[in-house]
Amino acid sequence: MGVDNRTAFLHSKRMANHGELRLIGENYDPGFIGMMKEDDGYGSSDDFEGVLGNDQDTADNGRPPKKKKKFHRHNPHQIHELESFFKECPHPDEKQRRELSRRLGLESKQIKFWFQNRRTQMKTQLERHENVILKQENDKLRAENDLLRQAVASAICNNCGIPAVPDEISYEPSQLMIENSRLKDELNRARALTNKFLGRHLSSSSANPSPSPSQGLNSDVEVVVRRTGFCGLSNGSTSLPMGFEFGHGATMPLMNPSFAYEMPCDKSALVDVALAAMDELIKMAQMGNPLWIKGFGDGMETLNLEEYKRTFSSFIGMKPSGFTTEATREAAMVPLRGLALVDTLMDANRWAEMFPCMISRAVTLDVLSSGKGVTRDNALQLMEAEFQVLSPLVPIRQVQFIRFCKQHSDSVWAIVDVSINLSNAANALMFANCRRLPSGCVIQDMDNKYSKVTWVEHSEYDESTIHHLLRPLLSSGFGFGAQRWIATLRRQYSSLAQLMFPDIHGEDINTVGKKSMLKLAQRMAYNFSAGIGASSVNKWDKLNVGNVGEDVRVMTRKNVNDHGEPLGIVLSAATSVWMPITQQTLFDFLRNERMRNQWDILSSGRPMQAMFSVAKGPGQGNCVSILRGAAVNGSDTNMLILQETWSDACGALIVYAPVDASSIRVVMNGGDSSHVALLPSGFAILPGVQTDGPSMQPDIKENTSDGCILTVGFQILVNSVPTAKLTVESVETVNHLLTCTVEKIKAALSVTQLGSVE
Repeated sequence: MGVDNRTAFLHSKRMANHGELRLIGENYDPGFIGMMKEDDGYGSSDDFEGVLGNDQDTADNGRPPKKKKKFHRHNPHQIHELESFFKECPHPDEKQRRELSRRLGLESKQIKFWFQNRRTQMKTQLERHENVILKQENDKLRAENDLLRQAVASAICNNCGIPAVPDEISYEPSQLMIENSRLKDELNRARALTNKFLGRHLSSSSANPSPSPSQGLNSDVEVVVRRTGFCGLSNGSTSLPMGFEFGHGATMPLMNPSFAYEMPCDKSALVDVALAAMDELIKMAQMGNPLWIKGFGDGMETLNLEEYKRTFSSFIGMKPSGFTTEATREAAMVPLRGLALVDTLMDANRWAEMFPCMISRAVTLDVLSSGKGVTRDNALQLMEAEFQVLSPLVPIRQVQFIRFCKQHSDSVWAIVDVSINLSNAANALMFANCRRLPSGCVIQDMDNKYSKVTWVEHSEYDESTIHHLLRPLLSSGFGFGAQRWIATLRRQYSSLAQLMFPDIHGEDINTVGKKSMLKLAQRMAYNFSAGIGASSVNKWDKLNVGNVGEDVRVMTRKNVNDHGEPLGIVLSAATSVWMPITQQTLFDFLRNERMRNQWDILSSGRPMQAMFSVAKGPGQGNCVSILRGAAVNGSDTNMLILQETWSDACGALIVYAPVDASSIRVVMNGGDSSHVALLPSGFAILPGVQTDGPSMQPDIKENTSDGCILTVGFQILVNSVPTAKLTVESVETVNHLLTCTVEKIKAALSVTQLGSVE
């Protein structure tokens, strides 16, 4: 009955409009005792005689209303003395009230009323604080309850393949007792069979005891059916009954492969972390100064680390030694409904497709709760992702985290990520170069079919692994920060809106062909980004060759059976350099097909022309194009170039790949693009950031930051035989191509002080 009473008490404390976002803007100060403003209610001496009388009634009866007495406002000295005495004695007797009256020049009745009002206000504030705590506890219990209900409802019998609970379970105590008795009988029969056929005695003490109601999820209970195929509930710290061992995943034909991951920590702990992270995200998204300090003009917001430490307590451990903190916040209007964005963020594949240049790999390890219906309220899942910046000088951040979705009202959602340690290793090993503090977004539907998205990114990383050229970019937040997430989100959804009314120049292409072409370009850009960041999606082997500089990353891999690229040995080379020109100037030059012969060695100096292009967003340069070299001596070429370009406030991309003319014709006619073999090369431009002074928004058109960072990357087939050996000459040839390309760009733009990395 203890659980029932507790639940009833929690429900009685819930407010009528439960769904509203209550924690936003509600900053309770636990030190409110004695800290009262001068104009608070208890700071006045109100003679309630006459004020609470039947003035309205007497007026209705024709008699003149009684004259109300005027309020008397205490002065600061009187309030200070009363507060000091209240701290010592909140219930003064008649003698003490007379003494205060004499000392402060107030009537004894005024002293009495002041203390009554003061006690009432303290009681109200204490109850409000208690309500906040009870609401948080109630949310936790609801999340745990949803988790258990979904786990039980989705249980599948490993032997017969049918639901372990065929009908809807009644949660009445009498029904639970009957179900418990039935499960005990089944356990006894299973124990008898074990003793008979396996020659092994399974005592009742070795079986998994049923957790007491007071234990809840803290008893480390987890649903074994989703990981072992055994119907029922089991304590995660004990071995499976009946002597079965599924340590290597054997004899598990009915198990979903996504649940083969064994979660070493109990679900209750994850629910606690998720709720605490959600509370911190909401406050981080809503609080202003002094937590967030605004830069000059249009400057970026900077997190006040001292204020953050005073406001929040760490629930994932202390910051590892040598780690640096980066924290950013950005808000923008996005042309989509909130629930559509929620669905995208809660799906690992769609999330990675939405941010292809930021996420090189994403996978859902386990779904602990799928949430309530289509709203995804209380959805909780374990995930792993690799985050990247398009530069070989910045290592990939591999992070394991939980993602929690909460619907706070009919039009407000919040999704939060926070790193967790899913292994028994020490924190130093688990968080090799980064850990993700509560980060995510608050999504609010607006009336104009737009959504306001407030994004918060907060992480700690090992700065010693970052090249000095890229450190200002990362510390400013333009590497992994909220500004980059928001810029990419807006560009992607503007692209989707643009594709509904495509602006196609050049040769005619139908809708199916357009989609096939864009899908091919998407794969090209994704493979280029994965090659720059050395993602684990493609198993690259890093090479160390004597004649190749430290700032150049050279990798190789063998393609044996992927028909999406040429078969054989693929070599990748990439580097990043400082360019003392603006991002917009460099982007316009590299995307211009008429100037391509000034830097593209493979074009043999021939001018290029665009056959057609499909716009992917507003402004010039956001498009997918097919380029063709001009005919030489009346002979046409059979080789075309597929190119995608885009630019936003946080960077730009120019990626291209040579394609066979016959293959691209098939794609333009709506054919399958997955078998078109291509190897991408191209450029990524990152904004330059000042190393000193206030944090400013870099301007891609003006030279406010004195330059930008150019990343050059090539992927080239050096041998069509996968079993062949890679030669040093091949590596030096690709390295020479990289160096010559940078020098040609420098010469074409008359850049006399090209900043090479040191």
